[in-house]
Amino acid sequence: MRLHIANGRLIDPARGIDGRHDLYLSDGRVAAVGAPPPGFRADRVLDAAGLAVLPGLIDLGARAARPGAEAPALDAHALASALAGGVTTLVLPVAPQAPLDDPAKVRALAAQNAPGQPRVLFLGALTLGLRGDMLAELGLLAEAGCVAFSQGEEGMADTRVLWGAMRYAAGLGLTLWLRPQDPWLARGACMAAGPYADRLGLSGLPEQAETIAVHTILELQRATGARVHLARLSSAAGLALARAARAEGLPLTCDVAARALHYTDLDVGFFDTGFRVQPPLRGQRDREAIRRALAEGVADAACSDHTQLPRTDKDAPFPDAAPGAPGLELLLSFVLKWARDAGVPLVQALARLTSAPAAVLRAAAPAQAPAGSLGEGDPADLCLVDLDAEWMAPGGPQAGSEAGPFAGMMLPGRVRATVVGGRMAWETPA
Repeated sequence: MRLHIANGRLIDPARGIDGRHDLYLSDGRVAAVGAPPPGFRADRVLDAAGLAVLPGLIDLGARAARPGAEAPALDAHALASALAGGVTTLVLPVAPQAPLDDPAKVRALAAQNAPGQPRVLFLGALTLGLRGDMLAELGLLAEAGCVAFSQGEEGMADTRVLWGAMRYAAGLGLTLWLRPQDPWLARGACMAAGPYADRLGLSGLPEQAETIAVHTILELQRATGARVHLARLSSAAGLALARAARAEGLPLTCDVAARALHYTDLDVGFFDTGFRVQPPLRGQRDREAIRRALAEGVADAACSDHTQLPRTDKDAPFPDAAPGAPGLELLLSFVLKWARDAGVPLVQALARLTSAPAAVLRAAAPAQAPAGSLGEGDPADLCLVDLDAEWMAPGGPQAGSEAGPFAGMMLPGRVRATVVGGRMAWETPA
């Protein structure tokens, strides 16, 4: 299909473009920018007047698998939420109940990627069964399609296994995608440690659970040379360690959860299980550090950390409620609101959802990485956004979960259409 996207404001952070340019799409790629290629005849013309045309958003952490499934399976509802949020590529974290520790599982899941859907990239399990002490066949898993390797949400207690995994990965040029969290300090914790957790009588997770894990990872990284991505750093102290490591020249990237740009532990209120998330929301000092790190590029990207949960998983006492919150449809708006509130230039902010996460994936798996840009020859993955729109975040299934805690928040920017591989994948319902 040949598409002509006319009269739009093209914002392409990778190429430093912010101006009015037409786009011409053919055979799933950008055929030309500005002027049509010779002989081009569009099957459809999209008038993007008043809209921004952005590269498709790249989400480095979104659980788009069917919750509770014992066999890996993509969830159609989560994929639809991604398209409604302008997300055209997402990274699927390791699922405890169905870790990708066998090449056959990876190929079966990769076969579920389909035209007109967001492209899902996969993290493989570091160990067999995820909680074991025997390393998975990382090389074979990479050949099957895994872009990087993770221990999942739980921190790895056995540092010898982690050391072995880093040596193995470094020898093969692979990337470890780690959630830095000390499992012993995390045991039984359900929100961030601090005065508010004490007031509520809830078991708190201290920031040292993150910093101890980061220190360990960085020491092993120095010894092995392994490339590491730290997923969803949540504390000022953890981000300070990442900043120093990057200044040192270690091959380190990281991301933060977009919700942490706006919410803190006080939003737990009186035991609102919607804000029972992992890692937990921390204090205002941590939130400001997250905002600053994202602006400075210490944090390469903001991710949705989307988790789809039925209401029954949240209808429980706070410590017993399942952690997680929706975010795929909210990712762009959360970042736009942060940029507006913090005075971050628009192109710089959008880079954290496009070119910067593309660079993270390019370092991990060059053959699978999205372009994150809209230059001639790039894949035709993009979204059309009304930057001036203000909308109220819904609760309920529209937000990807029946337990969305962000209902009622006024947010800027609304995705009007999403194109994947040159195909119109989603449009604002009439």
